[in-house]
Amino acid sequence: MYKLKKLPNGFEYIEIKNSSASAKIALNGAHIFHYQQTTKEPLLWLSEISDFENEKSIRGGIPICWPWFGMNKNENLPQHGFARMSLFELTNISELAPNNTQVSFILKDTQESRKLWPYSFILEYTLTVSDKLSLELKTTNKDSKDFKITQALHSYFKISDILDVAIIGLDKKPYLDALTMKDGIQDGKISFDTEVDRIYKEVDSKINLIDKDKIISIENKGSSSTVVWNPWIDKCLRMSAMKGDAYKRFVCIESANALDDFKIIKPNQTHTLKATVY
Repeated sequence: MYKLKKLPNGFEYIEIKNSSASAKIALNGAHIFHYQQTTKEPLLWLSEISDFENEKSIRGGIPICWPWFGMNKNENLPQHGFARMSLFELTNISELAPNNTQVSFILKDTQESRKLWPYSFILEYTLTVSDKLSLELKTTNKDSKDFKITQALHSYFKISDILDVAIIGLDKKPYLDALTMKDGIQDGKISFDTEVDRIYKEVDSKINLIDKDKIISIENKGSSSTVVWNPWIDKCLRMSAMKGDAYKRFVCIESANALDDFKIIKPNQTHTLKATVY
């Protein structure tokens, strides 16, 4: 079962329910902000004070960072690109089985997008809602020249408490610490007692987020970089649409093409970034 719903301010989203899970996906940014298996707690964290307005990014869920990740060299351009604040077109909803619903969106270049990024493109996003959540972001170059992208599926995972979680699967992986701009090598599991903002490289296996009473698994294709982020106390207080203690309740593990994992896409060629979480 699915419904297209609209808030009083005109903000539209799709609500999905099947025998395995439920989900809510906004047309603005093709942003999934709720996913919950039928017998379990929500997998994604969502800020209680997030904006739900067109041309604004939702705080939580899984924003799409595209066609660049992080800050652009031109500081006047929006952080993490423009896709997360753009209105996508809903192209298809298919109930493939009683426990499996697939939703597809598309974003194409416009006169306004070319002011920010001067290329012709098609961005297709397919989400499959079942006992797993599958996300597939496909970039097609429709221009006459090559273009370069960095990107991320900026997943906010809901947790019991930041002090009680650990991430495994990145041991011995090199990373860039975005807070110090220094390189490092991961030693064992990742745990949290301060702000963490790292881009891990050479990622080639499943990542597990270990909480007190659950394990969240992330598997990626088309990507060899993963971002791990928690803003901790001071930054959390400065961030928009986030309560001061919100850092305790989420950790971001982002499926990405970042740093040297950027992609150059030739005319009429494509690149697909895929993440499966469960």
